[in-house]
Amino acid sequence: MTDLQKNVQATIDELVETGVERGVQVAVYRGGELVVDAVAGLADPATGRPMTSDTPVYVTSTGKGMIATVVHLLAEQGVLAYDTPIAEYWPEFAAHGKERATVRHALSYRAGVPGVPVDTTAADIANWDKMCAAIADEKPWWEPGTTIGYHPQSWMYIMGEIVRRASGRTVSQVLREQVALPLGVADELYLAVPAAELPRLAVIEEPEGPPMELTPEMTAQIPFFRVVDGYTAAPMAALPDAAFSNRPDVLTSDAGATATARGLARMYDALLNGLIPAARLAEVTSVHATGTDEVVGMQATWGLGYSVGLTQVLDRPTYFGMGGSGGTAAFADRATGLAIGITKNRIGAGDPFETVDRIGQVIL
Repeated sequence: MTDLQKNVQATIDELVETGVERGVQVAVYRGGELVVDAVAGLADPATGRPMTSDTPVYVTSTGKGMIATVVHLLAEQGVLAYDTPIAEYWPEFAAHGKERATVRHALSYRAGVPGVPVDTTAADIANWDKMCAAIADEKPWWEPGTTIGYHPQSWMYIMGEIVRRASGRTVSQVLREQVALPLGVADELYLAVPAAELPRLAVIEEPEGPPMELTPEMTAQIPFFRVVDGYTAAPMAALPDAAFSNRPDVLTSDAGATATARGLARMYDALLNGLIPAARLAEVTSVHATGTDEVVGMQATWGLGYSVGLTQVLDRPTYFGMGGSGGTAAFADRATGLAIGITKNRIGAGDPFETVDRIGQVIL
């Protein structure tokens, strides 16, 4: 056992033993070699089922990195192109002045369609065609390409539908055929989880302590909440809490994202080592948009589908990847050649990335 494996294992053991986390996975690859494969805690506290290295975990927006990888593979194959207007693949998207929005705009969070309808429910989130129709018919909040704004829920539909229209296959199919199967992680990297695989998944749970109460006045002041609910303080039916994250209809839809830390790290390691050519990797991990994000109200730096720098703590320009609202993350460091996946099944309270930051500092 290497010192790095020992240090990571000790860190996650402490996180579980002290009650900060319920179950945690950490994987690190370098040059095709799995150098850390650490796990601690429980996947399902109700049954006592342990978290293992091959337990898939719902990872919310960490899955956006999986979709971005699919898009870049298709771009390399000539199936789609970054500067093509989205409407050339998806004509309905041109509604209300969005005809000039390009694939590049969408990848770098500048497409201008960050919200979903105010009455969106969790069941709607699992209805791909309904959500795509609603997003295509949305008026842009800014002229595409002029402003950065995180697209919390709409992004996966926008990019996934571009993939479907351009390739004739769902984004889940392309992910499986061109990423998961070739990399040997077909049972560890999913968008839509096959129904038969649902019993393997970790059970997502809320953070310990009393639930945080958000008044209408509070939500009205938080840009992210205004976006999700279309500038109103209406009840957040589609917030990715534990109940949402454990819904079978969400998990089995292309709007979901479920993976092991090992599967995620394997994908980022492959990106560093030839999954796409080095020139394309340099392009997609360079800065395409930076400045104050109009949605989250903070500084943001985006490549094409990946954040450049991950969190406020893990913020080197050589890092690229994605984090999810529950506190999971997967990323790579072009400087060291390390590819890292961190998953957990307790939603982070406060700063959701405290655990990611702590583990990342041990590794890096």
